[in-house]
Amino acid sequence: MRNAALTLGVIGGLIAMIVGFFGYGYTEVVRQHSEIGEVFGQFEKEGLIRAASFLAPLLAIAGGAMARVRALWGGALMIAAAALMQVAFGFGVFTMFPIGFCLVGGLLALAAGKPDEPKAHF
Repeated sequence: MRNAALTLGVIGGLIAMIVGFFGYGYTEVVRQHSEIGEVFGQFEKEGLIRAASFLAPLLAIAGGAMARVRALWGGALMIAAAALMQVAFGFGVFTMFPIGFCLVGGLLALAAGKPDEPKAHF
């Protein structure tokens, strides 16, 4: 389960990075050329889009990388990345796979049967 969580987190993070590039890039284009925003639409929360474009892939990849050694922390990071993408970008054709991969990877990491170490997680 930990290997599956690692794979899903890293793949979800890479796809989220592509979505993030386009999201951040579109906010930058609209900022410099407002007529494009008038034609194609603007984001209501530009700061949230910019933050999610950077943080969601980072959390997903870091969570996936941590899933084998620290499953609890890695799973929490992947679920946080999925939630951040859902809030910022919504669930659509370009976000369904990164959200799904991060969510399933996070749940698999949390459901990993054996504890990480004999001591508590925190």
